[in-house]
Amino acid sequence: MRLKILLPTEVLLEEEVAKITAEAENGFFTLLPRHIDFVTALVPSIFAYVTIAGEERFLALDQGILVKKGKTVQVSATRAVRGESLEKLREAVEIKLRQLGENEKKARAVLARLEADTLRRFNQLRRE
Repeated sequence: MRLKILLPTEVLLEEEVAKITAEAENGFFTLLPRHIDFVTALVPSIFAYVTIAGEERFLALDQGILVKKGKTVQVSATRAVRGESLEKLREAVEIKLRQLGENEKKARAVLARLEADTLRRFNQLRRE
């Protein structure tokens, strides 16, 4: 099967795989090349796949959509982090969460400045 992981800003992964394990709202499932076509919503979870060489790889996925059509599986997710082992994945997720926290703090500061500036301008308009 051809697995393609799509994020809003990049194609994270495009690789031939032998098996995929993911989690939907109703639980975990496994895909093999001859399974029927379908679409499902994915929940935030660990996404695993086995390469053609037999190596198991892991991704931490935020919510997304999985579409299997023929021998192609496409996953669109809002965020994803790769890891060759579960331990490396855990470390990568921790780093990503720290980055998201820092970005969120910056975004909140910018938003607070915008709100303050908007209120100041409204007050100026009211006085005039």
